[in-house]
Amino acid sequence: MIRRREFITLLGGAAAAWPLAARAQQGEQVRRIGVLMNVAADDPEAPARVGAFSQGLAELGWTIGRNVRIDYRWYAGNADAAGKYAAELVALAPDVMLASGTLGVTAIQQVARPVPIVFTLVADPVGAGFVNSLARPGGNATGFMLFEYSLSAKWLELLKEIAPRMTRAAVLRDQTNPSGTAQFGAIQALAPSLGVQVSPINVRNANEIESGIATFARTPDGGLIITGAAATVHRHLITKLAAQYKLPAIYSNQPPFRRRRRPSLLRT
Repeated sequence: MIRRREFITLLGGAAAAWPLAARAQQGEQVRRIGVLMNVAADDPEAPARVGAFSQGLAELGWTIGRNVRIDYRWYAGNADAAGKYAAELVALAPDVMLASGTLGVTAIQQVARPVPIVFTLVADPVGAGFVNSLARPGGNATGFMLFEYSLSAKWLELLKEIAPRMTRAAVLRDQTNPSGTAQFGAIQALAPSLGVQVSPINVRNANEIESGIATFARTPDGGLIITGAAATVHRHLITKLAAQYKLPAIYSNQPPFRRRRRPSLLRT
């Protein structure tokens, strides 16, 4: 399965012109990688991502400034920024692109000139139409899958188990992200059988999140489901509000627990 392969090995395989023997013949020819990240440049996760990527490349003989150049852009979960930066990176004529998040892959594929893509942090690449199948991706993209859209319904089941009295669930999603819409659909389909009413809370900005959760929390017996598309940029704010309003919550990714003696939020 694609997600079980070594990341840097996969990246190297995406650019078929990069075999070791060819590099030896070409000397110090510089290859170019465009990286489109789904977090902000000043996000606490950013240095760790950059460092791990650079280290992995170095272990395979790729040294920044000698035989590889990396151009980064940070779209921070914003669809418009993703489109803008994808066009900028493709215009630089990279040999391959690394895309983080569903919006990043979508933005690159919408640029006219095709370029090999390796993706990470993507929910259901088959359902999103990025690849034909996990075994045979086809096209110009391959990478790592987080989960299938159908798994989102399981989050509601788990939330109901830890909060049996819950009759209402707010699903935090990014309405501009196809992944967020698809995950909401899977949750909504299961909700009637569990006796739960679900409603979306969009996450375009911090104010929208704060007002949405505050309004939802005014009525009892509620819980939160934070989809993958929603948990990236505003994750610290969301976990803070869930704790503030004492809402049981389940996340697609592990939320950041800081300065809390007893975390009460469930995570998958």
